[in-house]
Amino acid sequence: MPDFFFLIPIALALGAVGLGAFMWSLRNGQYDDLAGAAERILISDRDHPEPDPPPRPPTQSGHH
Repeated sequence: MPDFFFLIPIALALGAVGLGAFMWSLRNGQYDDLAGAAERILISDRDHPEPDPPPRPPTQSGHH
């Protein structure tokens, strides 16, 4: 029974820390754009093929 008197304040303190971290994240805008983050995972710049490089001009050598 005396162990509970030791564990209850620790559990309440950890809960308060967790609640404080959650409230901090709400105030700092961590949850503002949930749909945008989900769409950025699915859409990538690498989804489109890269264009062909321009043709190289022919090189002229001094040897005939």
